[in-house]
Amino acid sequence: MADFNLYAGRWVTLNETYHIASAGTSPKEAQQIGRQAQPKEHLQLAWISPHPPYLPLPAWPLRQLYTLLQEHQIWLVGGAVRDLLLKRPLHDWDFAVQGSAIKLARRIANQLAGAYITLDAERDTARVIIKHPTTQAPVVLDFATLRGADLATDLHWRDFTINAMALTLEGELIDPLNGTRDLVDHLVRATSEHTFTADPARLLRAVRTAGELDFQLETATLTALHRHAARISEIAAERIQAELLRIMALTPAAPHLQLLQAQGLLPHILPEISALRQVQQSSPHHYAPVWEHTLAAIAAGEGLLAALNNQPPSRYVQRRVPVPAWAWEQLAEALRPWQTELLAYLQVPVSVGISRGMLLKWGLLYHDVGKASCRTVDEEGGTHFYGHPAAGAALTRQRLRSLHFPNRAIHFVSTLVDAHMRLLSLSQNPPPSRRAIYRFFRATEEAGAGVVLLSLADSLAVWGPALTEEHWRGLLTTARALLNGYYQRQAEVVSPSPLLTGHDLLAMGIPAGPELGRLLAALREAQAAGEIRTPAAAQAFIRQEHA
Repeated sequence: MADFNLYAGRWVTLNETYHIASAGTSPKEAQQIGRQAQPKEHLQLAWISPHPPYLPLPAWPLRQLYTLLQEHQIWLVGGAVRDLLLKRPLHDWDFAVQGSAIKLARRIANQLAGAYITLDAERDTARVIIKHPTTQAPVVLDFATLRGADLATDLHWRDFTINAMALTLEGELIDPLNGTRDLVDHLVRATSEHTFTADPARLLRAVRTAGELDFQLETATLTALHRHAARISEIAAERIQAELLRIMALTPAAPHLQLLQAQGLLPHILPEISALRQVQQSSPHHYAPVWEHTLAAIAAGEGLLAALNNQPPSRYVQRRVPVPAWAWEQLAEALRPWQTELLAYLQVPVSVGISRGMLLKWGLLYHDVGKASCRTVDEEGGTHFYGHPAAGAALTRQRLRSLHFPNRAIHFVSTLVDAHMRLLSLSQNPPPSRRAIYRFFRATEEAGAGVVLLSLADSLAVWGPALTEEHWRGLLTTARALLNGYYQRQAEVVSPSPLLTGHDLLAMGIPAGPELGRLLAALREAQAAGEIRTPAAAQAFIRQEHA
């Protein structure tokens, strides 16, 4: 935590690394000096609290609220205080209010020209949405009446000590449970023995918070997590989904899945994933059991994303996925022509707050889930999992529906799972034909490029140290052909413009019905394969097919 005591009570500007760029006795002076000193930097205006630990309070919205609300008892609470102390970007602005939070929120919305929303009239909580004066991005301010008789009681009822701190609008820190000590020690500690019984969603939040901050769970908290694990079933599916999305978005994600398993939470929320620990598989096709392979596949996916961002695999990825170094180098080289396109593809939202990149990791988590029900052993002791992609896709749909994922997200992930063996099949005789490329993307639709990425990550996790250059080059050649077809030749081999329409076929005497649809689909595939190039050839093709 930075020490800003030399600037106590003064205005400063902070650069993106949270260092002071300038200081002044007024906002205008600090900004003018900052622009002169670092003209190319994006600087944030802040006021340094005159109270220990001398936190830099963002001029907007904290100092603006201070000007409006000096006569009110109001505190910034929760994660915002923690993030100020940790010099992290603030996303949540939560305020505790002595008195009516709803009335205060209405007043703030009116004075700042914001939108007002009542969140819970019975509990007296409300939200104000206002625009950031510089970026015009929407900013959410939440207001809640104190729980209990006073602020101390309210803070004691919060989840973890690092979230049980408050800050007055003048910058005075209130920390009754020594949350600052746990920040220094990098610990997530429950505020009391009632933390998880009061709200079982905190069982997942503890794991997620530790992961996001790179902290450890304090020993007694870890014990309580295991003791109350079964209570996670008491909360709404939407809350489980929200926490799991954030846990899966962590890098690395696998250690936190292991923690969920070790503390008994995974069997209650993703039982089919937990069951993979009991599923064994044999070499030469896999060097690790299914559970370990799944964790390695997720790590390999993270290594692949690093490669797309011109970064080497992390030490964790290298330990979890011990492939030869040349495998990562060849992967980065193979994906480089479509680096920009693939990064943009992964950022596309499938639903509010859920991107394709986030769902790619869910595909990696579930890609082999069907193996538990498809495992067979032949006479020689070899293990097989015939049909496991389709079985896994069905299980994936079932679980994601139960967690109330949006339909488009369910379809995307289940397609990843169902198609994850296609790249391997096509790589048996690379490169794939135009017809094969067309059929691949017809089957995978929006998820097609994601299937390519998932399959490459899966292969790295399958082979590990036994990966050969010949096998890897075959996979990469196939992946390049598919991505080239999708990004460079889409109008030719993925979605060619139809040479004939349904009306044209009706005019040729073909009646409406399933046969007409079949003929149009066959024509489209023949076009993609390069066999039909003109309307005349298309008519001849239809007559021959119909006959």
